Amino acid sequence: MKGIILAGGEGTRLYPITLAINKQLIPIYNKPLIYYPLSTLMLAGIKDILVITKPIDLDMFKKLLGNGSQFGINISFEIQKKSSGIPEAFLIGKKFIGDDSVVLILGDNFFYGPGIGRSLNESKPLGAKIFLKEVGNPSDFGILELNSDGSPHRIIEKPTETKSNLAVTGLYFYSNKVVELASSLKPSLRGETEITDLNNIFLDNNELETHFLPRSTVWFDTGTFDGIHNASEFVRIIESQQKINVGDPKEIAKLNEWI
Repeated sequence: MKGIILAGGEGTRLYPITLAINKQLIPIYNKPLIYYPLSTLMLAGIKDILVITKPIDLDMFKKLLGNGSQFGINISFEIQKKSSGIPEAFLIGKKFIGDDSVVLILGDNFFYGPGIGRSLNESKPLGAKIFLKEVGNPSDFGILELNSDGSPHRIIEKPTETKSNLAVTGLYFYSNKVVELASSLKPSLRGETEITDLNNIFLDNNELETHFLPRSTVWFDTGTFDGIHNASEFVRIIESQQKINVGDPKEIAKLNEWI
């Protein structure tokens, strides 16, 4: 299994800060944001990881992460020249993925709690697995709507009206067929291919597995100022009160006996 961290984008919700710095390099308490999605992949046992970023930010990520050897993993890099949609990650990373399955995590998503790694290592779905969390602001996310029997009906991108509050988080597992399907997508009205459209294809083919994150799992979308503040405060509290080092790739590498 391969892992991809999508760390491109314009970070428009964090202007003017992101006019000067990639949002995945902004600190979440005492570590750069990208350490947290990197740690999530490592907890899942993934050692081959591709970081996709903008040309202007490439050198900074290489300086921060190197080739991953200090964490006992292999990190490589590719460029996303412009923001053309999340599914483009699978086209950019086609050679990296090869014949493997792949986990994609958005570089501004923060997960903490039991079972994340185990969930990714459970029996592999035929097509896709998405991870869901209840939210109070469904209009800000892709939302899974259910049939009357509780089965998945449709994923709606940032709905203005919906009876569901099940947000699709920025963590996705796919079989190798995702590369072919991503190449078939057409841009939406905003000029980008949509991860929601990709997931709905798997749903239509009865190949979408849904996984509800446990109530004890914390998830932050740190693409907003509130998200950055809340995640930073959460890490500060956990580390100061429980003496746990949250999101430290080197500590996870030692736990996994990779270094």
